[in-house]
Amino acid sequence: MFIEDSLKEKADFYFKSSTPHMGHALGIELEYISKDKIIATMPVNKNTVQPFRLLHGGASVVLAETLASLGAWFSLDGNDKTAVGVEINANHIRSVQEGGMVRGTATPIKKGSRIHIWETKIEDENGKLVCVSRCTLAVVNRK
Repeated sequence: MFIEDSLKEKADFYFKSSTPHMGHALGIELEYISKDKIIATMPVNKNTVQPFRLLHGGASVVLAETLASLGAWFSLDGNDKTAVGVEINANHIRSVQEGGMVRGTATPIKKGSRIHIWETKIEDENGKLVCVSRCTLAVVNRK
C-alpha cells in the first residue's frame, strides 16, 4: 500500500483506531492514500452482488462514498474534523460478474473549508469503467 509521507501519522491513527464498519463488511481494501487521490479494491462476491450475481449498484455507491469520505478526511489537517456525505450520485455503466474485482479511484473536484466534492471512478479488472460517482461532503467536527 502506498501512503503519502505527510499522511503516515494520520493513516496510523486511522488503522489503529478503526473499528469494524461497512467497508470491512464489503471487503474494501485501501491501496493508495494521498491528499488528492485514494484508491481501493472491492471483491464482487456474495456480499456485493444482487440476486442475479452481478455487482450491486448499491455496493458501488458504498465504495464511492467510502473513498470520497476517506479522501476528504485524509486531506484535512488534524483529526478533530471529518467529512460526511451530503449528496451522492452514481452512473452505472457496465456490469461485473460475481468472482471479479473492482477498483475505485477517488479524486477531489473541490476541497473547501466546509464542503468537499469528490469524484470516484470504479473500473473492472480490465480497466473498463463500471461506475462514475460524485459525492458532496460536509466537513464537520468529530464527536
